[in-house]
Amino acid sequence: MGKVPVFSSLSGQNLASVAALIRRREYPKGEILFAEGDRLDDLVIVNAGSVKAYTIAPDGREQILYVFSEGDFFGERNLFDGRTAPYTLQALEEVKTCAFSREDFRALIADHPDIALAVMEALQTRIARMENALRSIGVRSVDARVSALMLEFAEKYGKPVPEGVLIRLPLSREGMANYLGIARETVSRKLGQLEAEGVIRSISGKSLLILDREALRQSAGVLS
Repeated sequence: MGKVPVFSSLSGQNLASVAALIRRREYPKGEILFAEGDRLDDLVIVNAGSVKAYTIAPDGREQILYVFSEGDFFGERNLFDGRTAPYTLQALEEVKTCAFSREDFRALIADHPDIALAVMEALQTRIARMENALRSIGVRSVDARVSALMLEFAEKYGKPVPEGVLIRLPLSREGMANYLGIARETVSRKLGQLEAEGVIRSISGKSLLILDREALRQSAGVLS
């Protein structure tokens, strides 16, 4: 639990007390954790694996809103008013979670205000990313949005290696398209273009290497 950002301020004894409150679950790839509209009374933290949060648009298209990975949490909107789940959550791979009941987590943040601050900081980061994505729809080309997504993945999932930054992609090409609200072919074409230009290199269907981060920033329209 000490590796989870929202609990990083706790001592060993306090961590043991927190661990006694959690309920652990495991989900195979593809399983629905919660469906949109389900009652969700827990705060859930991802211990391992990754989960996509999505809604279905009126035209039947899947719109991915978030990808939650190790250390991320969801269910915070329901801690105080018992709302239903605002989106469907599905395991992108084998997933392990730990959950706190609404009552236990509210008592926990009352006893440890630092946890509440950490939750607020994490939510601020999440909101900033969502706002950036919304701005991108209006001001960035679809090609620039693909490049910006690679930068976002590099920040969250990237691992420095001698040649650049290695990313284990949390989404397939189709998943990236659903996240950005564009065609799958556009994602594949742009990634192919970036590879031809020597900006990235595909390692496998699930990984790629960023070779020239500055060129990727320029492609995304990000000022240095």
